[in-house]
Amino acid sequence: MLNFSKLKISIVILSILIFLYIFLGNFSYFNKTKIFLDKKVNLGLDLQGGSYLLLEIDLKPLLQKKLDDKAIELRKSLRENNLSYKNFNISDKNITFQILENKDKNIVIDIINQSSTKNSFFSQIANRGSQSTSSDVIYKNSGDIFIIEFSPLYLKKLQQDTINQSLEIVRRRIDQLGTKEPNILQKGENRILVELPGLSDPSSFKNILGKTAQLSFKFLKSNNSNSYENSGFERLKYKPNGTYIEVEKKTVLSGENLTDAQPGFDNQSNNSIVSFKLDRVGSNKFAVATKENVGRPFAIILDNEVISAPVIREPILSGSGQISGNFTVEEANQLAILLRSGALPAPMKIIEERTVGSDLGADSIKYGIISFISGFLLVAIYIIYEYKFFGFFADLCLLLNVVILIAVLSLFGSTLTLPGIAGVVLTIGMSVDTNVIIYERAREELKVEKSFIYAFDSAYKRSLLTIIDTHLTTLLTGFILFYLGSGPVKGFALTLIIGLISSFFTAFTVSRLMIGKYILSNKNKIIKI
Repeated sequence: MLNFSKLKISIVILSILIFLYIFLGNFSYFNKTKIFLDKKVNLGLDLQGGSYLLLEIDLKPLLQKKLDDKAIELRKSLRENNLSYKNFNISDKNITFQILENKDKNIVIDIINQSSTKNSFFSQIANRGSQSTSSDVIYKNSGDIFIIEFSPLYLKKLQQDTINQSLEIVRRRIDQLGTKEPNILQKGENRILVELPGLSDPSSFKNILGKTAQLSFKFLKSNNSNSYENSGFERLKYKPNGTYIEVEKKTVLSGENLTDAQPGFDNQSNNSIVSFKLDRVGSNKFAVATKENVGRPFAIILDNEVISAPVIREPILSGSGQISGNFTVEEANQLAILLRSGALPAPMKIIEERTVGSDLGADSIKYGIISFISGFLLVAIYIIYEYKFFGFFADLCLLLNVVILIAVLSLFGSTLTLPGIAGVVLTIGMSVDTNVIIYERAREELKVEKSFIYAFDSAYKRSLLTIIDTHLTTLLTGFILFYLGSGPVKGFALTLIIGLISSFFTAFTVSRLMIGKYILSNKNKIIKI
């Protein structure tokens, strides 16, 4: 087992050179030569400083919007079936109404239970009192009064879908701004943690992250508008002059149909604008709406504020348009970013903000390096004292283990945090433990076997299962920490996992190769261990 073919030796040496090549790319001195890969370990928030933001999602406006949508569909269904009702109210939790004719009660229940029209309100309602998993709302009725509300299962699913969508949109917005290695993850049921390493002033990010960016297109109220047909009107602030205007509640087009948005300038007014393009479905809707409503003012609404209200002069069939609203260049650029990345499903607010200074990060790096060097030197000195020249081989493997660990982290662009440094320090002990098991087994073999070649060959064979067992149990712990942990815990688990794998590689390839060559070249001499 101590003999290596030339092919195996070449593979081991080539592997070491590749890892060393990637490792050296982390140092600015070598990076200047442009020979090494532009891949390096990224320092986390606790090492290089930066900003920490904790965002909380407010589901109430989203639930209210869902209830409003349901109410519109409900009114429509009641009208289509000529059912009389009164006291139609929408609260923050449910919809209530009272039917005027008692004989209509069975008709309403029958519609609710049997309607199967696609996308209708009633097709998604459970049977009376049912908590069916396929329902999004449930209803109760007491006499001639009906109460409709969302089912607990639907609320839970809506909350999880909202947090997942918000995570993706926050990530896209941050990527659009070009920050490197942000840490974005869910915290609790309705919160998002955002860590921005290297960013000391998060004001621009706060402006971007805090905006819902829900874009919609609606018609303004006109003389021929009918609130009954158009499901009512709402008063919204007109941003250009601060007044309030009435617009129809019915949405003609939403920001979901946007495929692109870019900042630019209006050639005539020389003002900043945002040009947008629509997908095929949006283009068709936009074309039909503008064709049938030439001469009517068209409100462009962003986060419940009318930012522009142009009059439709002619049908817009190209599927593109522009938004103007006395923007500055920076505002136009930010709006384009928001529209490209998509609208948040619900508003978010920053409930905690911290800034970690670079000095604190520098201290963390300093003490982390001191702890690493101290631990390494203590282990190295002891292993040489205990195992003589074989301890020197173990120390070389320790160094190589750290090189491999940093190289792998660099290759995948991983972020190194303070707990990650702790994981690196821990792998030093884990790595030397593998060599100790082999050396102690070799000492046991030498008590009955005088040949160093046979003793070490037997030591490697008989200690293999023990080492695999210890590594697998620790790896299992590392994988559990990585899967269930968050942020710093994942960083610690990742360095531990990579360190364990690299220590096994160095012990059974590099160390075995060096020991084999050393013993074979000194087989006629007295060797001590």
